[in-house]
Amino acid sequence: MTAAHRARFDDLGLDDLRIIGDIGGTHARFALARHGAYTHLQRVEVSRYGSLLEAMTDYLATLPPDLKPTVAVIDVAGPVRGDAVKMTNLDWSFSAEAMRRSLGLTAFRVLNDFAAAASSIPYLPQTDCFPIGPDVPNASGPIGVVGPGTGLGVGALVPHGAQWTLVPGEGGHVSLPASTGMEDRILAILRRRFGHVSAERALSGAGLVNLYEAVCEIEGVAAELLAPSDVTERAIKGSDQRCMKAFAHFCELLGTIASDLALTLGANGGIYIAGGILPRFKEAFAASGFRARFEDKGRFRDWLRTVPTRLILEESPALIGLANVPVGVDY
Repeated sequence: MTAAHRARFDDLGLDDLRIIGDIGGTHARFALARHGAYTHLQRVEVSRYGSLLEAMTDYLATLPPDLKPTVAVIDVAGPVRGDAVKMTNLDWSFSAEAMRRSLGLTAFRVLNDFAAAASSIPYLPQTDCFPIGPDVPNASGPIGVVGPGTGLGVGALVPHGAQWTLVPGEGGHVSLPASTGMEDRILAILRRRFGHVSAERALSGAGLVNLYEAVCEIEGVAAELLAPSDVTERAIKGSDQRCMKAFAHFCELLGTIASDLALTLGANGGIYIAGGILPRFKEAFAASGFRARFEDKGRFRDWLRTVPTRLILEESPALIGLANVPVGVDY
């Protein structure tokens, strides 16, 4: 990313004290932000609350009386279209305008969770961007972001002069492609189980387990009841061959999806990988088949060799994004 494109988005209203919230299906994180930085971080279990309003009201009650935010910017897991928001993996729904009025704020903006993560990229220090494959200094142009975690998030940033335009989307639900005979067999198993096989069915925590179970079925053995963390732990330790194969397929399939995104966007600025799974295993990910698969696009191999891929190590990129995006702009 060039120095010119480290400039902020359009005038953001960064002088206003804002409450920011990263709302997931299990936990929510709230903080206060001003001038692009956040403080007073609090992490809560969403099961404690019956609604977003209850959770935000409880957080605001913990703040010193002299800290009264005037605006809110939050993200939720799921598509955001208009005023009415319904979360995908949590039984919460709300009206952004009703939330604004109830909390006495001047603005209340809602983003998709991965749009918030993508928004962080212009503000991440280089130490939080771990190169996977050859690094490309001063790469500039559109940026793609893909993140396997609870689901699979996909987004983009497009430069506009010295500013950035955020392009959110639901790219985790594109159809999963197969590039090898073994992946054909895995895809057939997943198709039998799910019907439509989205990329998220393989490239997420649950997807990693789906890959492990498919490998076991192909090899004719009974799958153990494993959590995603079990699969990754056994794979990294080298203690379970089928977990190792599942993790290898995970990394290679992610390389395919990432290069598809790079070609679709013309992402000369690079592809960034976020999400909660891979930062804990950066060395194993760097040694995987991800980058080789990323470049494996026939006549566009040479072009893809010029596109950097970087793993985001920052634990909370969404909060950085929420602290910096414009308050009164809809995407």
